[in-house]
Amino acid sequence: MSIEKIVEQALQDGYLTPAMEAEVGRICDNASDLSIEEYMALDRLMGSLLTGEVVAVPRKQFINVMEELVLTEVISKVAEIEATSESSLDVGDITAYALNRLPPLYATTEEGANYQRQRAKTELQNLISQQVAKAIDCYLDRPEFFPERQALSKHTGNEVLSQVSNLLQVYAPNFEQKSHP
Repeated sequence: MSIEKIVEQALQDGYLTPAMEAEVGRICDNASDLSIEEYMALDRLMGSLLTGEVVAVPRKQFINVMEELVLTEVISKVAEIEATSESSLDVGDITAYALNRLPPLYATTEEGANYQRQRAKTELQNLISQQVAKAIDCYLDRPEFFPERQALSKHTGNEVLSQVSNLLQVYAPNFEQKSHP
């Protein structure tokens, strides 16, 4: 999305989201020179932020306490496994798997977060441990498909097309494209 479109959206909605702010930052970081239109749009956004016409939404007004509880449990279990075996586990994959199977525990204040932590320890600790164990089991049991695989890079359409074409040549060397009338 362009700077002009982001500014237009912010002015229309009356707020600038963290994602919009990050995109403007990304564009500015990657551009060697901004156009006059982009500078004008940024100036308009800055003026709107200063007058209150547009409000910047804070990055995080709440937390999911379940994330920290699960991450703590995962790190502990993964450290035990890695210390006693040759396995190397992905903490992020395991945490995401477990979190997708557990209820969120959101809080907006430190008092609320402490309440959610205490509640989770008394009511949900067994469930958290079970889901983390299941996530680790699933991670360890996953098949190793094509260990030499590489992710497609994020470039232009022609580069992606070239990469796909190269992959097809490697994995389907006898494929012949039929011409269409």
